[in-house]
Order: sequence, then C-alpha cells, then structure tokens
Amino acid sequence: MTEFPLTGKRIWVAGHRGMAGAAIARRLASEQCEVLTATRAELDLLSQAQVAAWMGDSKIDAVFLAAATVGGILANSTRPVDFLYQNLVIETNVIHAAWQTGVKKLLFLGSSCIYPRMAEQPMREEALLTGPLEPTNEWYAIAKIAGIKLCQAYRRQYGCDFISAMPTNLYGPGDRYDAAAGHVVAALIMKIHTAKASDSRTVELWGSGRPKREFLFTEDLADACVFVMKNYSGEQFLNVGTGVDMTILELANSIASVIGWKGTFTFNTSKPDGTPRKVMDVGRLGALGWSATTGFEAGLKQAYDWYLANVL
Repeated sequence: MTEFPLTGKRIWVAGHRGMAGAAIARRLASEQCEVLTATRAELDLLSQAQVAAWMGDSKIDAVFLAAATVGGILANSTRPVDFLYQNLVIETNVIHAAWQTGVKKLLFLGSSCIYPRMAEQPMREEALLTGPLEPTNEWYAIAKIAGIKLCQAYRRQYGCDFISAMPTNLYGPGDRYDAAAGHVVAALIMKIHTAKASDSRTVELWGSGRPKREFLFTEDLADACVFVMKNYSGEQFLNVGTGVDMTILELANSIASVIGWKGTFTFNTSKPDGTPRKVMDVGRLGALGWSATTGFEAGLKQAYDWYLANVL
C-alpha cells in the first residue's frame, strides 16, 4: 500500500465551504498538517491566472479538490451551462495549476452520477463510459468524467500523483437547504419539518418514490478521502459509499421518523424519477481497509440537528 503521510504538509481544501469540503477540513483538524483555505472573495476558481498565482504563492503539498457547482435534478436540468462550464473550468484550473506548481498529490472528488443510466448494479468502477448517461444530470456528469480523465492524463503524461474518488449521494451537516437547488435528503428534511410545524398531514414526493439510492454521511466521506489520500495511488478512481441502497419512499419514511412526523406521502409523477437505481460497488475501497461507520438513522439525526441549529 502506497503511503503519503500528511504530517507537516500544507494541504489546500478547495471548496471548503461546501458540504464535502467542510467535512474534509474538519477531518484534517485531527491530522498534524496545515490546512489552507480560500474564500470566493479571495480566490476566483474560474480564473486560471488567479488559481495559478495563489497556488504558487501558497506552496501547497496536497489538494483535496471538492469545489464544484452542485445541485439536484431541478438545478441540473434548468442550469446546464453552470453545471458543465463552471465545473470544467474549476477542475481544469486547479488540476493544471497543481501540475505547474509541483503539488505532490491531488484528490479529485467526482460523483456517482458519472455512471450510465442503466449501469449494472452495484456499479463497479469499470462501468464508466459503457452506456448513455442519465439525461437529468448529464451536464454535471460529463464535467466530472472530464475531471477523472484529466487526473489520469496528468498521471500518464507527467507522472503526477493525481487520484480520484467518486462519492455516492451525500447528506449531513452543511447540506444545502434550498428547495430549488438542494439534494434529496435536505429537500425532504425541509418539507417534512415544515409539514410537522404546520400540522400538515401530507407531503408530496417528486416522482414515484420507487427509485433506489445510496446515501453516505459527510463525515464518513471525509474520513474516506483522508484515508485514500494517505494510502492510495493509482489511475483507477475509487467508489466511496456504503454499498447499501433504499427507495426514496423508504428514505422519506426514515426522515419522518427522525423528525417525528406521522403523516402520509403523496407522489407527483409528473416530476422525473431520474436513474431507476444507483448503488455503488465499494469493494475496491473496502479491500484497502476502509468502510463507512455511521448508521443511517444516526446520520439523519445529526443532519436534522444541524438543520435546526443552523438553517431555521
């Protein structure tokens, strides 16, 4: 197993204000390293000149590239330029500048939406580019696939130790509670909390409630990222997840249980379901010695507590 100790390293978490980046920054606090961050006001990741100059001045040893334009089905389908252009530019600028400035190691965070819509389940890393993408998020998926390939290209051409990890659907502290741009767990927490507060007996779910999804707690993702940074070096990207999935209705029922709402769900089938099923094969990462440790109910409770404390 390749070892890349973090002790004494200067490590940049790009995207430290996002859910994944913030969790990685929290996790790195227990490592003996110096964590570097830059706000949007301090550094425009869409500017190649700014990124190259800032990275050069900062003398960075390692990068966690978690910065991205993200959102759910609605945001992906209504803002395709933002999801394709901005993500391509951010990852290109950071990865290219990492090579230019001699960064020793970079971890690029992708997404499980890179896989074909009808990929065999559980999805293995080898399924990449074997079929058409899910149309509702193809713009984001194409950008993330390009990031994977860019890391592989710099590894092949220049010998850079640039690696990639593909997390499944995330939830937890720092999620975006935005009805138009949020992910499904955050959106349902908002809906069900509002229903409880207003004594509503019904909550509408988008689609049929039957699609199956896998969910990973943010702190588990962060722990996996640090583990991979320290212990893995290879061209093949790694899936990061739990290997366990559930239907959207089962998810909604779990959230209702945590919140204490006892109403009924209705289904708006005019809204898209998205990919029928998405669960990842996490055998590669498991073989390296890492697996998720946070139980789903426990993670949901932490996510809801954070929502109550920070959003309302």
